Amino acid sequence: MTPARRLSALGVVVALAGSLTAVPASAASPAATARPPAADPSTAAPAKTPPKVPVAAGYGGAVSSVDADASAAGIEVLRKGGNAVDAAVATAAALGVTEPYSAGVGGGGYFVSYDAKSRTIRTLDGRETAPRSADSGLFLENGKPIPFDQAVTSGLSVGTPGTPATWNTALERWGTRPLRELLKPAEKLARDGFTVDETFRSQTAANEARFRDFPATARLFLPGGKLPVVGSTLKNPDLARTYKELGDKGVDALYDGRLGKDVVRTVRKPPVRPGAERKVRPGDLTAKDLREYEVRRQAPTKARYRGLDVYGMAPGSSGGTTIAEALNILEHSDLSKLSQKEYLHRYIEASRIAFADRGRWVGDPEFEDVPTRGLTSQRFADSRACLIKDDAVLTSPLAPGDPRDPRPCEAGGRAAPTTYEGENTTHLTVADKWGNVVAYTLTIEQTGGSGIVVPGRGFLLNNELTDFSFAPANPAVHDPNLPGPGKRPRSSMSPTIVLRDGRPVVALGSPGGATIITTVLQSLLNHLERGMPLVDAIAAPRASQRNAAATELEPGLWDSPVRAQLEAIGHRFTRNPEIGAATGVQRLPDGRWLAAAEKQRRGGGAAMVVRPKG
Repeated sequence: MTPARRLSALGVVVALAGSLTAVPASAASPAATARPPAADPSTAAPAKTPPKVPVAAGYGGAVSSVDADASAAGIEVLRKGGNAVDAAVATAAALGVTEPYSAGVGGGGYFVSYDAKSRTIRTLDGRETAPRSADSGLFLENGKPIPFDQAVTSGLSVGTPGTPATWNTALERWGTRPLRELLKPAEKLARDGFTVDETFRSQTAANEARFRDFPATARLFLPGGKLPVVGSTLKNPDLARTYKELGDKGVDALYDGRLGKDVVRTVRKPPVRPGAERKVRPGDLTAKDLREYEVRRQAPTKARYRGLDVYGMAPGSSGGTTIAEALNILEHSDLSKLSQKEYLHRYIEASRIAFADRGRWVGDPEFEDVPTRGLTSQRFADSRACLIKDDAVLTSPLAPGDPRDPRPCEAGGRAAPTTYEGENTTHLTVADKWGNVVAYTLTIEQTGGSGIVVPGRGFLLNNELTDFSFAPANPAVHDPNLPGPGKRPRSSMSPTIVLRDGRPVVALGSPGGATIITTVLQSLLNHLERGMPLVDAIAAPRASQRNAAATELEPGLWDSPVRAQLEAIGHRFTRNPEIGAATGVQRLPDGRWLAAAEKQRRGGGAAMVVRPKG
C-alpha cells in the first residue's frame, strides 16, 4: 500500500501562536556512513536555543509547543511561505529530537486541522495498532495480567507506529511542501544537538535503570554512561540519518523498507544488555502489520455550547466525546456567577459522570459499537446532569448511563473503575497567515515509551498497547478497550477547537494521559466561563476527576482554602504535583493570533509568532 492511500479523517482543531525570533533552519548535509561516538556532555558546547515565552501575539502565523527549538522550526516554515499543516509536521519532527520521551517516529497521534477557505474541520487518526496476531489475552499469562511495568518495557507493548504515515497523509491532502524539506530542520537539530534542560535530565533519571538494560538506549541517552548534564548538548546522529532516509525514500522506508525491518527485528527480539536481570518479553509485530497500516479519516465530534461549536477527536479517542458530554452537562449552569467552590464542585462532578460513560462505551469504532452521537447529545447529558447535587458528592466508581436510551437521573447498573493510562505525550498548535489552524497531539505513551531504542535509528519505540485494558476492570461490565487483532487502544488525546459562526475562537490541547481530557475541559471553562486570559486559564491550578474515589489536585488547589470547603461536602483528594502541559491559541478581534503555553509546567512552553508587530 502506498503512502498516499494511508489516509483518514475529517476533523478540526487548534491553533497557535507565537513569540520572538526563530532560529533559521538550514539544509542538512549528507549524513556520514560511520556512526559518530556519543557526545561527552561535559565537553560539548551548548546549542543555541531560542528563549521560551508562554504567551505571544502577532501576525503572519504562529506556533506553540513545549519546546523552543521545535516551535522555531515551525515558525521558519511559516516564514518561508508554508502553511499550518507544513509547519505542524516540521514542529512535530523537531519534537521527535528534543522531546524523544514523549513522541517521535516510533509513535502515533491525532492530527486535527481547520481549513479557513472552506471553514471545515478535518481529522487524521494516526493511532498505533496492535499486531494482527493480538487477542484479548495479549497481556495475560496463566489467565492473569502481567505486571504493568513489565508490559511497558517489552516488545508486547509496541504497536505499529502511525506518526510517519500521519505526516505523509496530512501533507498529501493539505500541505504545500514535500516531507523531505520539512524534515530538514529536525535533521539538522538531531545532528547538531539540542541543549539539555532540567526536565529532560529528570525524565532521563526516572528511566535510567531500564535505559541501562538496552545498549542502544543507554548509548544515546546516557552519554559516557552518565545522566546528561543540564546545559550540555545532546546529539542524535542516528535520528538525523533516519530523517534523511524518510525524506529521500518517503515513509515507505518504514512501512515497506529497511527501516521497517529494523523496527520489526527490534520488537520481536528486544536488544537487551547481556546479563540484564530484567524480563523483557518479545512482541509479535510483523512486516505485514507495517504494510497494512492505514491512517483513518473520520468526522470530528461536535458539541453546541452557549452559541459556540466545540469540535474534537472522535473515537477511538475518548477526548472528543468526554469533553462534549461534560460541557453539555454544564450547559445549564451559569459557571461565571458561581463561587470557586461551587464551580469546581460542578466541574468535578461533570468530569466524574463523563468518565463513567467513557469507560463503558468508548473503544475502537471498527471493533466496538460506539454510540458517539448519543454520548455527545444534549438529551443524554441532561439525563446525567440531574445526578449532580450542590450539597453532596457522587460516589466512584459511578455506574454508566445508556446513551442509546437515556433515563433521567438513572444511577443503577454496574460500575467499573477507570483503568490506568500513561501520562506522557506532547501537543503542538499552529496557525498560518491564511487563517488555517492545526492541533496535533502525538505520543509514544509512557515517558520514554517502551524504553527500547531501535539500534542505529535513534528513536524510541512506543508502549501504546498498554493503553488497552489488560482485563475487564469489572467482569460484569463490557469493556470496549480490550486488545484485538489490528485494534487501536482507546486514547484520551483531545485536540480541540472552538468556533463561532465557522471561525476559530480558541483552541487547546495537552499531554497527560487520561488527565488530558480534564486539562482541556478545565482550561476551556476557565477561559470561556470564568473570563481568564488564555495564558492564565492554562496556568491555573488543575483538578482531575476520572471516575475515581479521589480527585487529583495540583498544589495550588491542594494548599488552597477551597479544598477544605469541598471536603466538607464529601470530596476526597490526592495531591498531584503536575497535571498536563497545554498549549492554545485564540484569534484576537484585530486579526492577530494570541498563542499561550505553560508558564511553569514541564519547564514552560514556547509560543512564537512570525511577526510580533504588524
